[in-house]
Amino acid sequence: MKSLETAERFTGRVESYRQYRPRYPAAVVDLLQAECGLNSDSQIADVAAGTGLLTGKFLERGFSTTAIEPNAEMRQVCGQLATQFSQLRCLPGSAEETGLPQHSIDLITVAQAMHWFDFSRARSEFVRILRPRGWCAVVYNERQMSGDAFHDRYEKLLRDFGVDYAKVQRQHLTWERIAAFFAPSPMKRAVFSNAQSLTLEALQGRILSSSYMPKADHPRHREMLAAIADLFDEHQQDSRVQLKYDCTVSYARLS
Repeated sequence: MKSLETAERFTGRVESYRQYRPRYPAAVVDLLQAECGLNSDSQIADVAAGTGLLTGKFLERGFSTTAIEPNAEMRQVCGQLATQFSQLRCLPGSAEETGLPQHSIDLITVAQAMHWFDFSRARSEFVRILRPRGWCAVVYNERQMSGDAFHDRYEKLLRDFGVDYAKVQRQHLTWERIAAFFAPSPMKRAVFSNAQSLTLEALQGRILSSSYMPKADHPRHREMLAAIADLFDEHQQDSRVQLKYDCTVSYARLS
């Protein structure tokens, strides 16, 4: 799937995405600031920025950041960050066609979206907009898919109710594919622990934020909500469940 072709998968899910998707650890920005030599003059492009969950982390540190997002609803929410951060630009575009000037960017970030891209076209576009010896970082909150009863059942629920969950999962990237995207530059990689503490409402929102889960007009939507409630009731402690992730950062110069 290409990023523009799949952008509309998230239409109608924007509020769930903004509220209930996991955040990114501050350590991600610490790492990239140190490793990529970012300074007050650096220009960052967050491609497929969504509602701005990673964009906001760079803005909080004072970096000039351009958010590129093809989905109009998500882009509108991301653009609301401009009320707090004057150094934000939020523009329509895709990984394959960002619309940014040639050699204008020091660091490109892609959070939770690389699997939607046409790799060949995106790589060419990234090289075009990066300054010489510029960097690219691919960030994923990788959900724990097994290992205990809660995470086992969470995964089963997605497989039982996901409209095209298996197809989307097959698109998810291995570190080898990301390394091939960066080649011949050597890829560096860091992993940070991450987690969400979720109420029932937040667990429902987290699941509904995924593009493959049934929306309210789907015939299995109510059945899915009942299954989520059962999952929560069985595993909650103090009215919350813990959803765990590894936040992975894969990064390299791109030329």
